[in-house]
Amino acid sequence: MIVYLANPYGFSKQQRKELLPVLVKKIESLGHTVWEPFSRNEEQVNFKDTEWPYKLSQMDKNDVKKCDAIFAVINGTPPDEGVMVELGMAIAWEKKIYLFRDDIRVCTDNKKYPLNLMIFCGLAEYDWKKYYFTSINEINF
Repeated sequence: MIVYLANPYGFSKQQRKELLPVLVKKIESLGHTVWEPFSRNEEQVNFKDTEWPYKLSQMDKNDVKKCDAIFAVINGTPPDEGVMVELGMAIAWEKKIYLFRDDIRVCTDNKKYPLNLMIFCGLAEYDWKKYYFTSINEINF
């Protein structure tokens, strides 16, 4: 399965170096191919071109459209807006959805879901917790 790894870790040098490889390795160890946008964009985008932002956004959109599943890192209060857009596209295109949040802060207005309930509309109503992970050791799909 091709898994698009929607995440904000690429914006931080330390997270990109230390956390992102751990997530990629974990998902790959489950037999999946990971499309990590920061790495893919570095290989394909000419950042000297003034049109790079639009081209980059189109590449990410196309990757979400072509992947089999999305694994979205949804830390933050609220979670990263780019990740939320990618997740919204994946929900609209009916991709398999996996969520990762190891952020301990509360980001919800109800007791059933740990985040805005719209984030969970791409998951099953009753067994959504099978697709929601709070530690790297829990990840299995």
